[in-house]
Amino acid sequence: MEKSNYKDSLLWKILVNVSAVLLGLVFIFSGFVKAVDPLGTCYKIQDYIEAFGLSQLVPDFLPLMLSVALCCLEFMIGIMMLLRVRKRIASILVLVMMLVMTPLTLYLALTNPISDCGCFGDALVLTNWQTFYKNVVLLLCAIVVFIGYDKLGDLLSRKKEWMVTTWSFIFILGMALYALYYIPVFDFRPYKVGVNIPQAMEIPEDAELSEYDTRFVMEKDGVRKEFGLDDYPDSTWTFIESKTVLLKQGYEPPIHDFSLMSFETGEDMTSDILEHRGYTFLLVVHRVEEADDSDIDLVNEVFDYSVEHGYPFYALTSSPAEEIEAWRENTGAEYEFFLADDIVLKTIIRSNPGLLLLKDGTILNKWSNKSLPDEFALSAPLDQVELGQQKVINNPMRYLIIFFIFIVPLSLLLGQDLIRKQMRKNKN
Repeated sequence: MEKSNYKDSLLWKILVNVSAVLLGLVFIFSGFVKAVDPLGTCYKIQDYIEAFGLSQLVPDFLPLMLSVALCCLEFMIGIMMLLRVRKRIASILVLVMMLVMTPLTLYLALTNPISDCGCFGDALVLTNWQTFYKNVVLLLCAIVVFIGYDKLGDLLSRKKEWMVTTWSFIFILGMALYALYYIPVFDFRPYKVGVNIPQAMEIPEDAELSEYDTRFVMEKDGVRKEFGLDDYPDSTWTFIESKTVLLKQGYEPPIHDFSLMSFETGEDMTSDILEHRGYTFLLVVHRVEEADDSDIDLVNEVFDYSVEHGYPFYALTSSPAEEIEAWRENTGAEYEFFLADDIVLKTIIRSNPGLLLLKDGTILNKWSNKSLPDEFALSAPLDQVELGQQKVINNPMRYLIIFFIFIVPLSLLLGQDLIRKQMRKNKN
């Protein structure tokens, strides 16, 4: 094909449009799954910051702001590419993003400072090399669209372009804010509602096991030391934090690092809690010093209800002893505390604090601190009220509802524009 006329060929036009559709779909999906779980993206950004040694330079609020901004930007770029909105601007934005992300993911693949880039959240986990190869393809598509953006047809009038982008921004920002205020609408994590934790921890007999080392940071007389499970010290040492390090990668069940240790005795209580027959409430406060205690009265009501009906109620945290004692003093907490890994607790539920209801080791329901059950929901034993039944989540109907909330107004705008164009054409 001659250089002088390749841009006028049908093949080039098809290539440009296919590249735009591919970029649009990928960016829409990437932005949407990030908006569904913005705290998950925030934690991943924090991993990046720590991996690059920038923890001391970045303010605490910035990762969450970047998370929300990134999901909105990706979703908007995807909509602009797919619907041909401001084609020149969209082609520049997508090219700039891919020029930044492709070298970054190459560095991650070579050095492996974090296990995955988090580009699709927990909905689709890719290795660092898979992410890099994916970005190479998207970069080539972005270059094609940047060169041939003028071959993309016009779908909307200028006025409708503004309305489509505004509605898309409102929708995706609303999704992110809802997930931050409550909990994600869709849960792609191992601890989703309906999962039986003991079964999710099972490993096939012939599987090669991963090797982990759990370390506990303890303090005594102003001196901090790390201990393992085998040399855990006596009660004269004060617990500071725990951390789990992967020594050797092997088969990993969906849940592989769930471990609960009694705050009072240091005893491993994981099996006792998971093998309990009946209902169990778990209050997850991954860091009590950072937790929102504005609705603590509702937490205490649930605890009183559990005591009245004989349901175990435990709090899970990764905070040091002095912070736990401060929480007890400030909130009047009478429930027993167990220590767990901070990352695990963040994975279980995004809210801090958040409440789980288990039955025979199966997660029946989750509540953020803004949606805790009240006295009206706790009017009878759990087996007699809706609260004690397994909540349905990630069901097709929920996906359909979210889809229609976004697509119906969008379709009305597109349809109105098409009708107006057709009427104008007929008039001419």
